[in-house]
Amino acid sequence: MSDPAASSADRHSRDAALALSLALPADVVLYLLLPAHAGHFGVSLAQAGVLLAANRLIRIAGYGWVARRYAARGDRDICTLAALASAGCALSYALLSGFWLLLAARLLWGLSFAALNLSTQALATASLSGAAQRTGRSRALIATGPMLALPAAAWLAEVAGPRFIFFILAALALLALPLARRLPAHGRTQAAPPPARRIRPPGSLDAWSFMEGLTLDGLFIIGLALLAQDALPEWALLAAGVLMALRYLSEILLSPLGGRLADRLGAERMLVVLSLATSAALVGFGAGWLWACAFIIVVLRALQLPLLAPIVARRHPGHERIQALAARSIWRDIGAGAGPMLAGLLLPAAPPILIYGGAALLLSAAALACLRSD
Repeated sequence: MSDPAASSADRHSRDAALALSLALPADVVLYLLLPAHAGHFGVSLAQAGVLLAANRLIRIAGYGWVARRYAARGDRDICTLAALASAGCALSYALLSGFWLLLAARLLWGLSFAALNLSTQALATASLSGAAQRTGRSRALIATGPMLALPAAAWLAEVAGPRFIFFILAALALLALPLARRLPAHGRTQAAPPPARRIRPPGSLDAWSFMEGLTLDGLFIIGLALLAQDALPEWALLAAGVLMALRYLSEILLSPLGGRLADRLGAERMLVVLSLATSAALVGFGAGWLWACAFIIVVLRALQLPLLAPIVARRHPGHERIQALAARSIWRDIGAGAGPMLAGLLLPAAPPILIYGGAALLLSAAALACLRSD
């Protein structure tokens, strides 16, 4: 007999993931087009870097606020607002110029993504039965929109300029509205006491989230982008778009598999094994086996994505789950924000083997620490 709670979680998790999949392409396409066409948007290259980091910075500061609004209003209302804001942000990229106007759009997108991302994680773990497998399917659905949008945007930018694609992506984000309206309407923690405001030292899952963001969303992505630019200078934009799309394709193909394996073998054990394997591949990447190790890292990253949310849900049951999921996202954003800046400082000054070898050592230590609960 099927579990009604698990069936409801499956349906709601699917709708939330599809809503984020429709809202996300404008952001990932901006990462592709803004550095290459900063002048078209009325900003300098340095300002473009700040704009691309702004959405993460506001999430670091605002995830707690978003989590409280989410708990009070429920998935339907918060995701409806986020979908509308996402469409407005995409339209801003198409129409507005100048640092301050675009900065406002980037900050609004950061809060919108926080709401949509938190909803996908919370709904995927609403029932612990099959939570890892459900999270894997959710990650695959989320990746579909960016995977399809990136190569199309790279091609269309050459044909119609870098702005036109955002009109299309704004319309795409509006398609998330009917999906958001199908989500649960109730708040999640009305009976729960408000979380106490106190400073907590980072736990093992915080440290792992930080290191994963630093290494895989920061140091590795920047190194891969530089490699594509050096190897294919005449086709740098298209090559970068294809490489970014392949990263999302790996999530579509492999994240559900990672979720199924985690349900069978244990999410903590999978996290440690895959992180140690990723660390070994990072060492090879730094040693010069670039393409082979890059492929391995992309595969392992996709398998790891469904693991964290089920671990958090099991260690923080009840009303604590929402705040705990938000906290892990904050630490990942801190790492992912620091990674590109660290890469910019270290890659010109130190051998890659030292940079990626050191990152691999820290990632391994963080993963092994996750075997204990905190």
